[in-house]
Amino acid sequence: MTTPDARGVQPSPAIVFAAVGGLYVGQSVIGGFTFLGLPAVLRTAGLPLDKIGLLYLIVLPWALKFLWAPFIERFRLPRVGKNRSRIIVGAGVGTCAFGLVILAFAGPSPVIVAIAILFFIAVVTATVDIACDGYAVEALSKEQHGWANAAQVGGAYLGSAIGAGLFLVLVDLYGWTTATLVMAALVVLLMLPFMCGPSAIARVETRNQTPSMRRALNRQEIRNGLVIAALYVAAQKWGLAMLGPFLIDYGFSLASLGLLNGAGSMIVGFAGALLGGMLVRLYGSRRVLLLSIIAQSLLLCAFALLALHRETAHWIVMTLAITSSSGVMSIGFVALYACFMGWSDPRQAGVDFTLFQCMDGIVSMAGGIGAGTIAERFGYQTSFLIAAGISALVAPILTLLLKRSDALAKAVKYSQTQ
Repeated sequence: MTTPDARGVQPSPAIVFAAVGGLYVGQSVIGGFTFLGLPAVLRTAGLPLDKIGLLYLIVLPWALKFLWAPFIERFRLPRVGKNRSRIIVGAGVGTCAFGLVILAFAGPSPVIVAIAILFFIAVVTATVDIACDGYAVEALSKEQHGWANAAQVGGAYLGSAIGAGLFLVLVDLYGWTTATLVMAALVVLLMLPFMCGPSAIARVETRNQTPSMRRALNRQEIRNGLVIAALYVAAQKWGLAMLGPFLIDYGFSLASLGLLNGAGSMIVGFAGALLGGMLVRLYGSRRVLLLSIIAQSLLLCAFALLALHRETAHWIVMTLAITSSSGVMSIGFVALYACFMGWSDPRQAGVDFTLFQCMDGIVSMAGGIGAGTIAERFGYQTSFLIAAGISALVAPILTLLLKRSDALAKAVKYSQTQ
């Protein structure tokens, strides 16, 4: 909350969209580089799959950022004073770029050194994300929150295209150091719209709402949503954790895999995000979530077959990979993020939304490490089949939980009208 006259003229939604969109793209450049680009580079160098799976430890800061989210929000929005989003973002992105420069010269191996550097970068990036989400919710009215959601989902796929696509092409052409330095420069450039945009004009404000984790966890809707988020992420992401190494072992080069990641994220992923938004408006989030899980289960079974019969043409494998990792994933996660926004309390949306993102991170990390271990010991086909089985089991459970969530939302709405 702010005093009525403190906020003055609100910045245009388009300017806010461009500002936060650049940050979301930058964050996803680092994510795509870490979880899609780097595993392929390490597999090309001959690293075993269980070691590659350790990269998913880097998800830990994203899984635990709820621990410091309230403190960041209290610093960003003091009781009386100017919004400090610009300070957090500027310092954070600059630190991330510096970390990438160090990694450029340190190299991808030994892998423990790369993991340590990327872990530090992940802590800083996760902190920046708290401020970015909070600023987006604050700067846009409730009717315009779709702008923030579009920036988040669209930015994620565009950033992934750069971090997993362009990066691999550059590694193949110019080597590790040059490719990583280019990523560092891009992260800084993508920050500029935010630093030079509406965040540069901060006014002194008086606020009477203190963000609280206890308030979030006391809500049944939040607790139910966290279970839904965990199940859905397990169904969608676990099977794809080893997709990059699988494609390398299938015979794809780094350059072709980079083009696959780039085209898939930039074209199919972005188109899927738009399609997902339309489907959510037409049919509701629940149906879209369930359809995406069913589609992913079928695709994972197809990958298990491909792991056993490796004579399938590369263009067919590439089509299935793009459909799974970009198409189905983008449609489903637009629906899931729409649920996150609906479940979040507008008075502390940054804290609530962070909780859901942390659950995503925890489940993703566990699945990535587990998938690497299973694939190394029992083969890709076993890893894909186990993930397909999990997706099939999750679907009916998720149906019941989503119905319960809808009932909770209706009960809350009814109580507010009384």
